[in-house]
Amino acid sequence: MDDEQAAPAGDVGAMPAGRDVRLGIVGAGFVARAYADALRHVRHQRVAVVASRGLDSARSLVSALGEGRAVSDVDEMLAGDEVDVVVVAVPQDAHLDVISAAARAGKAVIVTKPLARDAREAAACWDVVAAAGIWNAYAETSVFTPGVSRAKRLVDDGGIGRVLTVRTREAHARPHPHAMDAGRMGGGPLRGLGCHGVAVGRFFLEGARPVEAWAWGARLARKDTPAEDNALLVVRFDDGRMLQVEASWTHIPGLDVRREIHGDNGWIGIDEIGNTGVRAFAGSDAGYVAEKAATSTGWIAPVPDEAAAHGYLGEFEHFISSFGNGRLPRQTLRDGAIDAAVIDAGYRSMTSGRWEQVQLPT
Repeated sequence: MDDEQAAPAGDVGAMPAGRDVRLGIVGAGFVARAYADALRHVRHQRVAVVASRGLDSARSLVSALGEGRAVSDVDEMLAGDEVDVVVVAVPQDAHLDVISAAARAGKAVIVTKPLARDAREAAACWDVVAAAGIWNAYAETSVFTPGVSRAKRLVDDGGIGRVLTVRTREAHARPHPHAMDAGRMGGGPLRGLGCHGVAVGRFFLEGARPVEAWAWGARLARKDTPAEDNALLVVRFDDGRMLQVEASWTHIPGLDVRREIHGDNGWIGIDEIGNTGVRAFAGSDAGYVAEKAATSTGWIAPVPDEAAAHGYLGEFEHFISSFGNGRLPRQTLRDGAIDAAVIDAGYRSMTSGRWEQVQLPT
């Protein structure tokens, strides 16, 4: 989506001159803390409220931020005029309820990925914000990482010619506790990690529409989830171009995030995490090394700035600028609904063994 596209009439945006965008964060867990790490470096915003059912967790996040107040109820956050944008940083099974509450209050929303547990629920999230006419952004970090952002500029400048195919891989062996509950997650790694790959593929295959998908998935090793622990998804677009997405929860060494963009006159390879620029041998426990790191002793590769490396910094700089200037962001909830529809087609294909049509939201 064009970063400079003006927001439609009725959207919340274009802040009064000289006033920071006031954020209300819903949630105080892993994603909320990743957002907080990024927001420390983002100008023209401040966190006014953190809402979490665990009030102590909300207070802890407020203390880490050095600003805002903690509440235990989303309705309390929305009742007054403290917040311009609600940042939804809770698991996807709670997204629709929080988005609906924010829309009723006339608040803009930024929603973490994946948008929902399935395409139906994701479309409902999009319908809510569209009906309310509120500014909305989909926090799909993968299209804001430094590597993907730079690769897109190379593509846009014609460096590799026309993009023909995209291949992505995302894998680790340490999913969050809620992700192990297939009912809360809406699947396994194809839902939780594959959504990144689908978003990256659509980003580079710009202008094409996903029409059908084939997928394989199986639980090969894990005993702590009823869902697949490995998956492969192939997506065909309406102009014949292809996307391949690999997702796994059995990659023991740690987080592995790679993208390949193949053009008719070149190629781009991106290793998001593997080559951090830092190598160390820790003879003693080094403490926190990186997200999903397999070990904190021996040979380790610490990530210098995870907020930037994982795309949190890039997305919030973009979102705050877009909202403040009354512009649509690069990713809206419509993108999240489309990505969910592609993944749903993949899950149907796992069962049928056939190519399945992507039923895009209307």
